[in-house]
Amino acid sequence: MRIKEEIFGKEVLNASADVIGRVKDVEVNPDTNEMEAFVVSKGGVAESLGFSNNDLIIPIERVKQIGDKILLEDEGGYTII
Repeated sequence: MRIKEEIFGKEVLNASADVIGRVKDVEVNPDTNEMEAFVVSKGGVAESLGFSNNDLIIPIERVKQIGDKILLEDEGGYTII
């Protein structure tokens, strides 16, 4: 899978199908080349200007399904950076 083309920009939805943001970056383990987490931008005006500090780190274990959108297993479980 080509991460940049396939994952970046996808909407991330919580278990209630509420959009919590879009994938901005992916954390990859350099030893195994496996994805460990998604960095999700919550969007808004600050994000469009490059000033957002409300990114979320979502561990790959929290992901239930990846398709047109990324669906999380349940509410919460991510870190705000």
